[in-house]
Amino acid sequence: MENGAAERLKYILSVVLYGTIGLFVRRVSLPSEVVAMCRGAIGAVFILLYLLARRQRPDMAAIRKNLPLLLLSGVCLGLNWIFLFAAYIKTTVAVASLCNYTAPIIVVLIAPLALRERPEAKKLPCVAAAFLGIVLVSGVLEGELGNVAGALLALTGALCFVCIVLCNRKIRGVRPLDRALVQLAVSAVTILPYALLHNRGAVIAVDAPSVFIVLMLGVVHTGVAYCFYFSGISRLPVQTVAVLGYLEPVVSVLCSVLFLHEPLSLPGWIGAALVIAAAAVSELMPGGGRAP
Repeated sequence: MENGAAERLKYILSVVLYGTIGLFVRRVSLPSEVVAMCRGAIGAVFILLYLLARRQRPDMAAIRKNLPLLLLSGVCLGLNWIFLFAAYIKTTVAVASLCNYTAPIIVVLIAPLALRERPEAKKLPCVAAAFLGIVLVSGVLEGELGNVAGALLALTGALCFVCIVLCNRKIRGVRPLDRALVQLAVSAVTILPYALLHNRGAVIAVDAPSVFIVLMLGVVHTGVAYCFYFSGISRLPVQTVAVLGYLEPVVSVLCSVLFLHEPLSLPGWIGAALVIAAAAVSELMPGGGRAP
């Protein structure tokens, strides 16, 4: 297989893995915040072992130079997972994933202030389309209040992801896997106190299937997926990365409908198409971009 095809396959596998996370989170009996914490910790350990196996050590000088931004982005990653995993429980995987995937659109809105970038009027229709899509997906027009609560949790997670994107744009000189290692480790530490307080006095039942799924989420959906992702984006054209990246929300919606048998009404399907199309068009325009 040619090198370009191999890297494309790795990248596709990574975004497909990201898209199936909600499917597995719904099948775990453990609290969602515990699952998120374990995912970060296991993923960080996997990436560290991967680097050591390749006889690479984290560039501590570069990490120290960017430490405030790395810590902030790691905290936001932990918060993003807390809200997103809770949304998976409150509403359908499709609604949670699509609402969380509005982060690129939110970046468009706040970039003039946060990044001092000139506002781009041509992207405003994308913002409007995404907003309409979220309204349709959330079910608020159909009186589905449970979906609305889950959608709000996922949108809060998207705001946290926006912070990650902004931080990553300012981080300089840190290798992608070094950045992922620090952010994953910090995310696990961030979630730990919340997990302890939220489950204080509770008896958490641990079963073998849940342990297996959590290990898989940490090793495969985080460690392996991150390595594949960064291997792909380092060698593929930017446009290819942007287009193939939108397999993630598509896979999430399909998993929700086909495997979890979660209903998605006609307005929901229209909203899903609007969100994905708006985010894709916005990112494909000059100045777009989404971090993992």
